[in-house]
Amino acid sequence: MRKTGIAMMFLLLVLVLAGCGSGAPKADWELNIGGAVSNPLTVSYNDLVKMDQVDLTDILMEKSTGDDVITSWSGVSIAGLFEEAGAPADWSTVTAVAGDGYAIEISRDEMQDAIVALKDGGEWIATADPDHGPIRLCLLYTSDAADDLPCVDLGGRRIIKKKNKNKTK
Repeated sequence: MRKTGIAMMFLLLVLVLAGCGSGAPKADWELNIGGAVSNPLTVSYNDLVKMDQVDLTDILMEKSTGDDVITSWSGVSIAGLFEEAGAPADWSTVTAVAGDGYAIEISRDEMQDAIVALKDGGEWIATADPDHGPIRLCLLYTSDAADDLPCVDLGGRRIIKKKNKNKTK
């Protein structure tokens, strides 16, 4: 009886420990939001994992190289991060700077409904594509110029149109 009790306690401990954590990979990475904001913000990868996630499902992504794909993205709303950083209500553009120094100016219209994606197709980007960073900046293109197109790709930026947005935790 005692052996059965010890085995049950061990099994219970394993199950409890397996349920701890989010299953997210560890990544030594930070997102910095600065410039003309009232509360400059530095958010770790782990902080992003703990925030409310937005799901963009059935997205047609037209790539500048390779085959187009339909996938789903999950991540944190840029609008929420900008609000937390105290971005001015009348901002018109942002400059996004990648870890390798690549920088691009993005308009407010292009940033509408954008997310800092942590997952692509349900897989953690940090695990699935570690050579290209743990996140992706996903922009949904919504201008009138693309109303009749399923998506557009401007100058290598992946700007996608079709969207279904669901909030998850």
